[in-house]
Amino acid sequence: METNFAGKTAIVTGAGQGIGYEICKQLLARGATVYLNDIDELLALHAADSLKDYGGQCIPVPGDSSDHMFIERTVDEIVRQTGHLDIAIANAGITLFGEFLTYPAESLFKVLQLNLAGTFFLAQHAARQMKEQPQGGKILFLSSVTGNQAHKNLVAYGMSKGGIQMLAKSLVAELSPFKITVNTVAPGATATERTKDDNAYENTWSKITPLGRAANPQDIAHAALFLVSDAASHITGQTLIVDGGWTSVSPPPY
Repeated sequence: METNFAGKTAIVTGAGQGIGYEICKQLLARGATVYLNDIDELLALHAADSLKDYGGQCIPVPGDSSDHMFIERTVDEIVRQTGHLDIAIANAGITLFGEFLTYPAESLFKVLQLNLAGTFFLAQHAARQMKEQPQGGKILFLSSVTGNQAHKNLVAYGMSKGGIQMLAKSLVAELSPFKITVNTVAPGATATERTKDDNAYENTWSKITPLGRAANPQDIAHAALFLVSDAASHITGQTLIVDGGWTSVSPPPY
């Protein structure tokens, strides 16, 4: 996909590695200015430095994207520096496994605070800026196949990801008059830094994914870039599942 993002400003949360990092890389390679967020300051700084030769400008913004005050300050600073915010991608998320009957309140609140509240407030603060821009803007959420298909020991996570997809649908009614689109990418099993040393992970998912392999970050980033590009200007409120066909047949990974 040869999409030009020259002159566009974007923020991507949770982008120190994995899918978020790859989205930043591809936006930069197509000319965007990208604000790269991660809660791990050293990871954010290293990631931005490693992307400095990819075309556009990459600015690290370390901080907790589940903190709505941090998100508000960050969006305000982006607008102060660039004058606009064209793309906001809520990628940050946390997965905490556990059986439903014994799932601790602390884990539930952590999952909801980052996955749902963090996504909600990035969209809110980004949209407040985008509604003032003649061109509007594009907001993208990262969900999961667990928001569409039950997965054992991921009840809280799946609930949060299903909520993210409903948030995208709900915001169509609120934000379409301002030329703001809101969509979601729902990845399936994806091989990232967290799974690269786990041979069982890739072997298992390769066997039960119809296309014969787990996704890689590039697969997810390609879908994300499409939905925040001008090519998707008439698409909003949708969830694009990128899972190699797994949700069509849904064999469990255990």
